[in-house]
Amino acid sequence: MKRLHRLTAILVKLQSKKVVQAAELANKFEVSLRTIYRDMQALTDAGVPIGAEAGTGYYLVDGYSLPPVMFTEKEANALLTASKIIKTNNDQSLINEYQEAIDKVIAVLKTTQKEKLKILEERVFTYNRTAIHPSTSLSVIQQAITDFRVLEIQYTKASGEYSKRLIEPLGAYFTNNTWIMIAHCRLRKDYREFRTDRIVNLIETQKLFSPKHFSLEDYYKKRAEECDFSTFPKEKYY
Repeated sequence: MKRLHRLTAILVKLQSKKVVQAAELANKFEVSLRTIYRDMQALTDAGVPIGAEAGTGYYLVDGYSLPPVMFTEKEANALLTASKIIKTNNDQSLINEYQEAIDKVIAVLKTTQKEKLKILEERVFTYNRTAIHPSTSLSVIQQAITDFRVLEIQYTKASGEYSKRLIEPLGAYFTNNTWIMIAHCRLRKDYREFRTDRIVNLIETQKLFSPKHFSLEDYYKKRAEECDFSTFPKEKYY
């Protein structure tokens, strides 16, 4: 990779993460740590406000923003293909949000790139199995996960029983054409899983919950210790 391309890629990496380690950049671009140190100095000399913290890594100083990033044709093609795949999932809010993002990508492409993307749009197809009860709440759930916001949901179990409760959303996964939300149920005082297509109504409350240490990997490790799984993940919807 030419140095100019590497410097540009380093800037993109710095903008996409809070802190980037020199070793991570060296591995990504297959260069030495010394080369990365020289690149960082070059960017600093060029006026890019890069901060460094010993033992942590590099970061962009708050308030600095990079100019719009131009996409290569292959990158645009990959995003278009991903949008086709996204449309096969059963949550309409995710489809809408991703389409908004794709429209912004297309807006910055050159005319020739747009023409090629239009050709690809007409020639890439993914089978979309229409959901009987499509979900519309994933975008709100994702925002609540990162904002640590309590949600109030009205939910229908597989048995048809209706319930209403406050939950603290912690994660989500996609399986069998269905999005599953993992949350801490304040009523049951325990983790529960909720199918998003069974959420009848969802309200974003003004209540915030204390951040919890949570990862899907740890969650399923714990479940694996408690259950004998024949499939993974095993359905355990509330």
